[in-house]
Amino acid sequence: MNFVIRKAVMADIDDVEKIYNDVLDYEANNICYTNWKKGLYPTRMDAETAINHGTLYVGVENNVMVGCAILNHIQLKEYSKLNWNFRANGNEVMVIHTLCIDPMFSKRGFGKKFVDFSEQTAKKLRCKTVRLDTYEGNIPAASLYCKLGYRYVGSVEVNFQNVIMETLKCFEKSL
Repeated sequence: MNFVIRKAVMADIDDVEKIYNDVLDYEANNICYTNWKKGLYPTRMDAETAINHGTLYVGVENNVMVGCAILNHIQLKEYSKLNWNFRANGNEVMVIHTLCIDPMFSKRGFGKKFVDFSEQTAKKLRCKTVRLDTYEGNIPAASLYCKLGYRYVGSVEVNFQNVIMETLKCFEKSL
């Protein structure tokens, strides 16, 4: 197995969009864990914006893209309502957004590899903590985060991009 996580480039955009759509199509026919909406979030434009900001990362195994995630310091405004366990501001916080694994590659440890990579990236940038959230119905993701040492901090109501109303469970891990 030859697996690597690297910064995405614009040449990756079709594969990233395909992963987004494959996840959304899979959830339309099975259990919906993410609460994402096709055509609303995540979209090709979201990926392009992240690539332009240098914050989209892709996981590739044997030249096949298996997943992607956005890593940055941007916290939802609703995060301010929570009593976080670790005091940190701005660039001291790494936030994992839109962690997405192609359904064909699920249950193979790629989600864990992305979280591990995110933590290592955060350490290199001298962050004190990693924060993330997931839709309240995303039990597999919440379980994974707890197994990886993340602590549940609380839940917030979010009107995401004014199109998706949801409750997000928020997690944090000190570095």
